[in-house]
Amino acid sequence: MFDYETTLSGIDFKVRQLIDENNRLKAQVMELTEKSEELTEVINSQKTQINNLIEETQIVKLRNTLVQKGDSAEIKLKINQLIRNIDKSLSQLTHVD
Repeated sequence: MFDYETTLSGIDFKVRQLIDENNRLKAQVMELTEKSEELTEVINSQKTQINNLIEETQIVKLRNTLVQKGDSAEIKLKINQLIRNIDKSLSQLTHVD
């Protein structure tokens, strides 16, 4: 004879196992999503730092050129333009956060 109670009991057990596994996987997905968002923020921050360092390097190069060539008016304009670009980047960063 076929035992319906045993079969239903087995199905119930397997369904509970699947529910537990589903809940565990959902928690893992949430954890990984949070970690991904944190890493994305770190990447964006580092990209900004890299861009700022590149701009600072350009300013230092311009200063060195100023010392070598002595054409201060043009170089000052370039430096001011770079400073405005840096300020613009920083203001965009504060609006992103």
